[in-house]
Amino acid sequence: MSVIAIFGPTASGKSAVALELADLVGGEIVSSDAMQLYRGLPILTNQPSAADQERVPHHLVGVWEPSHEGSVAEYADMAHAAVDDIIRRGRVPIICGGSGLYLRAALADMPLPPQAPTGVRTTAERLYDERGPAGAHATLAAVDAPAAAAVHPNDRRRVVRALELAESGHSLAASESRLWSADTRHPTLVAGLAIRPAETARRIAARTAAMFAAGVVDEVRAARAAHTFSTTAERIHGLQDVSALLAGEIDPDEAIRRLETRTRRYAKRQRTWMRRLPDVRIVDATRDPRAVAGDIAGWA
Repeated sequence: MSVIAIFGPTASGKSAVALELADLVGGEIVSSDAMQLYRGLPILTNQPSAADQERVPHHLVGVWEPSHEGSVAEYADMAHAAVDDIIRRGRVPIICGGSGLYLRAALADMPLPPQAPTGVRTTAERLYDERGPAGAHATLAAVDAPAAAAVHPNDRRRVVRALELAESGHSLAASESRLWSADTRHPTLVAGLAIRPAETARRIAARTAAMFAAGVVDEVRAARAAHTFSTTAERIHGLQDVSALLAGEIDPDEAIRRLETRTRRYAKRQRTWMRRLPDVRIVDATRDPRAVAGDIAGWA
């Protein structure tokens, strides 16, 4: 295989497995984590440490300022360039991250619909907030029934995105049918890390506590003071919880509780993504990362 991709829910050990795998196959890691693209928040976005980056080359970590309005299309161009360069140098690209859309964008040539103008997004968001999930979903069903059938009314982000696309003459349903194609730019092995939800929850709690102990509150305070955040950067996982703490709206215990809850929900969505990835090979991720990496290397 020219390319290896590693996917799994948050706290399944993707980064540790990728490091071990890189040692085994002569690889370099290309991040497919949408939030790790932003610099200035290494604790919050769980970026690889300096020691890990010295051990194995990492690509597309901390490349955007928080003010940058990023997009999947821009990321795809950068990821394709990184993957092609790694292959040219006789190394193995290891795509690793928890953002399913970005993983597919790194692996395939996906005809992505254009970004909607800011005004269209604002209008769609206002419609959702004013009419509520059921009302917004009914509006979507009237203008794009296939997209409405593909998205749950309570999924605000996707309902808003579907309304954006419908306004610009595109469809979320068509975009998603391309998303789950098995086509890739290079021969690719996709490994999915399987871990029980209860163990995931335990690891998420431990990781969240470690983030706060490591100074994530001071990190966010400094980043807020130094930068104006783009709308895409504002979606960094956990940013709203720590920001609410800094604003005095909640106490530290509530910030931790909210972040843990949000992360568990995200892990559930990631497990759904993993089941839908074309040709994914599932590996037991409850073992030592070196053993997991050994299994993946044996398949490649």
